Amino acid sequence: MLSTRVAAVPIFFILILLAACGFQLKGQQDYAFKRLYIEPSGTASPSMIVRVKRMIQTGSDTVIVAATHDADAILSVSAARNQRALSLTAQGVVEEYELATSVVYALTSTDGTVLIPTSMIRLNRAMTYNDRYALAKQAESELLYRDMENDATDQLMRRLALVHTLKPAQ
Repeated sequence: MLSTRVAAVPIFFILILLAACGFQLKGQQDYAFKRLYIEPSGTASPSMIVRVKRMIQTGSDTVIVAATHDADAILSVSAARNQRALSLTAQGVVEEYELATSVVYALTSTDGTVLIPTSMIRLNRAMTYNDRYALAKQAESELLYRDMENDATDQLMRRLALVHTLKPAQ
């Protein structure tokens, strides 16, 4: 009996600390639009579009529709990946790369009202490089790109949540 109470004390204090720091579980989003059409460009990663759809459908009462005429709002999304040399050795061999992902998006209502003007989320990561481990570094770069896409998707969800009405004041 005493050991159960002793074990419960640290858990109680951890819960108090989490509540005091503002920790809150992700809840249901209440988007202003209830039916959303997602218009991906040819450059948008299919896995990112799938993640956006899944996060909207599972995290809110908004439904993803297949046609613009069924939607309350239209989300246009495009993405690009870039890679550039960040540092070189004295012999001119690349030692480090900068990987970058840019996501351009806009949200409009079906009557043409701009809810979120064309905006960009840009993320980058540094990655060391060595020719001896080229295959492993290729796999690492794919993981970093996927991580950046996940971060961009999370940021996009937060920005969509800021839209409170389909008819903003002019």
